[in-house]
Amino acid sequence: MTRSTLQVALDILELHRAVRIAEEAVAGGADWIEVGTPLIKSEGMAAVRQIREAFPGRVIVADMKIADTGTVEVEMAAKAGANVVCVLADADDTVIAECVRAAHLYGVRVMADLINVADPVARARDLASLGVDIVNAHVGIDQQMIGKNSVDLLRSIAGEVSVPLAVAGGLDASTAAQAVAAGADIVIVGGWIVKSGDVEGSARRIREAIDAPSVAPPAKRSMDEEIRALFMQVSAPNVTDAMHRKGAMNGLFPLTFGVKAVGPAVTVQSFPGDWAKPVEAIDVCKPGDVLVIYNAAATHVSPWGELATRSAINRGVAGVIIDGSARDVDDIRALKFPLFARACVPNAGEPKGFGEINAEIPCCGQTVRPGDWIVADESGVVVVPKERAYEVARRALEVKKNEERVRAEIARGSTLAEVQELYKWEKK
Repeated sequence: MTRSTLQVALDILELHRAVRIAEEAVAGGADWIEVGTPLIKSEGMAAVRQIREAFPGRVIVADMKIADTGTVEVEMAAKAGANVVCVLADADDTVIAECVRAAHLYGVRVMADLINVADPVARARDLASLGVDIVNAHVGIDQQMIGKNSVDLLRSIAGEVSVPLAVAGGLDASTAAQAVAAGADIVIVGGWIVKSGDVEGSARRIREAIDAPSVAPPAKRSMDEEIRALFMQVSAPNVTDAMHRKGAMNGLFPLTFGVKAVGPAVTVQSFPGDWAKPVEAIDVCKPGDVLVIYNAAATHVSPWGELATRSAINRGVAGVIIDGSARDVDDIRALKFPLFARACVPNAGEPKGFGEINAEIPCCGQTVRPGDWIVADESGVVVVPKERAYEVARRALEVKKNEERVRAEIARGSTLAEVQELYKWEKK
């Protein structure tokens, strides 16, 4: 079997960081270096020139995503030092043809990117007939967030064309191995390498996986299981960052430390001190649910305590959020049960039975519906609309990955302002 090519995609904004990351990726086994679209938009052809200068013996890919003026854009990428230039597969045939003619003139290859193509199999055949050198089965990051899969796209076109096939989009060591087994000649990896705190180690793991592509696909999980597993990997700040700084409750505090609550909401509309509906809601909960109680923000009387907590634990409740107070906090902490409230107070109310279970409620500045996802840790509580839970969970994981690389650069002596080039990117 011919050794598959590992291409590292430098999809970041800062050129000085890109060079360092590329050096580490090559040390870990990357073959080709892609100057990603964000880097080209940020730094222009200077990025291609500098990467070429830094890596004179490597294949350099310029991900231009050409949509028009094929000759001009291929020419400038080729003259800057690229060996492979990327065009959008969805571009008009005349654009593709011009890219191919220009590539022949300047001695480079054309890679056509199938991102967002309606009929990828038919278009892959067209692209091969138009003379492109490589077809890239690419699922973009926003499409990945809603569950689309680049390996599935690759499988659909494998065997349909005779040109080499590349694959890109959310690949890690496991899925990269699956891609090679499915017919990929070129495996393109971005985030799982460039956002890693250990770029060299991450590249090496992917190199090893694609050199021995025997990794079995993971067992299929239900959507709820997948969402929960993703949210358990990230923090509440990661989640609100993924939602453009939205969804965070205010005025709440963790009353138990070192624990985390993730799960769909069971909601309770109650009234100050009336603990009947909160306790009755425990019996409505399924294992893994989070109980969210609106108690009118009352801090003088509590609808929740130790005995309710023990009942919730028996039911498998993942945590409790109270827009109000709780009591018996020392006992609840000993039980290591995730509890978030506005305050703690020893006063208990009475079980009068007013209110409603599983209705839309306000809670600490957010609207919560039954089934909305809750992510709660020591930084606070975030509400994720149930319709976007999988997407937001995936985006939160991307936020976390990006922070891992930034954290590693700070550990080497840089500062956050230097890493992010804050002065350059301040809004004008």
